[in-house]
Amino acid sequence: MANGLHPCGISDGPGAGLSPLAAQAAGLTVGSLFEHQVLRNGDRTALEGSDRSLSYAQLGERVFRLVHALVALGVRRGDRIALLAENRLEYPELQLAAARLGAILACQNWRQSGPELQHCIRLVAPSLLVASEGQAERLSAIDHAVPRTVTLGEEYEALLRAASPSPLPDLAQPEDGLVILYTSGTTGLPKAAVISHRAMIARSAIARIDQSFFPDRTFIAWTPLFHMGATDSTMAAMMHGTKVVVLDGFDPATIAGLMERETIGWLSLMPGMFARMIEELRSTSCTPKGIGLLGSMADLVPRHEIAAITSLLGAPFRNSFGSTETGPAPFSKGRIPVGVLPERLSKTQSSYCVVKLVDPDGNEVPDGEPGEVAFRGPSLFSGYWANPEANAEAFRNGWYHMGDVLRRNPDGTFDFVDRRKYLIKSGGENIYPAEIEQVLLASPRIAEAVVVRRPDARWGEVPVAFVAPREAALTEAEVLALCRGQIAGYKVPKAVRFLSESEFPRSTSGKVQRHILEERLRSAEDPGDVQS
Repeated sequence: MANGLHPCGISDGPGAGLSPLAAQAAGLTVGSLFEHQVLRNGDRTALEGSDRSLSYAQLGERVFRLVHALVALGVRRGDRIALLAENRLEYPELQLAAARLGAILACQNWRQSGPELQHCIRLVAPSLLVASEGQAERLSAIDHAVPRTVTLGEEYEALLRAASPSPLPDLAQPEDGLVILYTSGTTGLPKAAVISHRAMIARSAIARIDQSFFPDRTFIAWTPLFHMGATDSTMAAMMHGTKVVVLDGFDPATIAGLMERETIGWLSLMPGMFARMIEELRSTSCTPKGIGLLGSMADLVPRHEIAAITSLLGAPFRNSFGSTETGPAPFSKGRIPVGVLPERLSKTQSSYCVVKLVDPDGNEVPDGEPGEVAFRGPSLFSGYWANPEANAEAFRNGWYHMGDVLRRNPDGTFDFVDRRKYLIKSGGENIYPAEIEQVLLASPRIAEAVVVRRPDARWGEVPVAFVAPREAALTEAEVLALCRGQIAGYKVPKAVRFLSESEFPRSTSGKVQRHILEERLRSAEDPGDVQS
């Protein structure tokens, strides 16, 4: 990889216009910032799990031992290490050790099917595969083609015990990949997004400037570490001397207990989980010690739940909009105040990024018109590994095109419209499902709402709403009445299907999988259109 190109098409040279000596002096990496915390704040707690905790000094020793062990296993700068494991303390250890080597940790989604997992591993051609005890058995059924595997537990600990604790030089460069995180599309196989040291450092800096990261407050890493939500914040914590509590999944009772014991910075909550957290807080009368910020993308959360959770926790809601590829930018600076039932969910642009909204030809659209987000900023990923077609589609004219459609308001805020590629084209009109969903979710009678497309002989496609009611008596006619007068007639759903909240199919990042709901429509006997 040195003096050449990554498979995703980026240069790994020292930087145009810099002498090699200047590039070395300017080359800040995640590993070097972590080592600074080990030397400066060794007595602080770095990681806490269910059975043990590690200070920064203890974690530093384990990371340095692991670097020596990886070198002995033949791992070199630019190599990929695939990790298949649930959330556990070894996860950030491996991320930090790879960071020191300039290797890339490819974070595998253990919830994937065998064929999906095989694709993701083989795509990045790792030189080493590390798996938890619980996942190791799955690997025997997968033709992953990795020459060497290590199982967490006794085998992993034996490697550390046999290795030297002495620090090795930081071999990474700022543009080297740090982690590979896989994007979750609604269709097709996942793409492998390469996040560099430069991008990860920029994400932590932007979060700190925009007051989304709190160095002196604990972060709870309960969302999967194979996604950006937990990994970005955990790496930011390791670079700032912050404590991270690692949980293997969403456990409202445990999280509530931590809130009473720890001062929390940003509390991540995914769509579909707010109601469970609210129920836990109300039933236990939890009194938080202090929370700086909470939330997720507000457009995916019923508005009454936003008001309820902020009131219970006494913390504002982070009205965010970002992606694996960009980090929390470009629109995660906005806040919904405590106890407010928001009328608008408009986004505020993050610091240190530039955006424009463009039409399919790349021309900027005027205020009030929907346009795809084109992005520039230091938090941007380095491209998709071994996927030139996806990179050519995403990077056009010097901009990264997100595939998300927003609308700029006269006051400079932005409203989310929908994904560019998920359009309902009905009778020549473009319908963005989120426009309908926002109307439905504004009603306290509805807990969840997702709109999908259904083929139609007359109009080509029409919208159909899947709704989780809060009232058993809610009828289809009442749901449709919520839409009439709020959106154009052609956007009103042609039918309503009722589900419980637990029946909505979700990805590991909490997003409802529309293609599965579409399949249910196709397989079910349809009683016909409802006239609007």
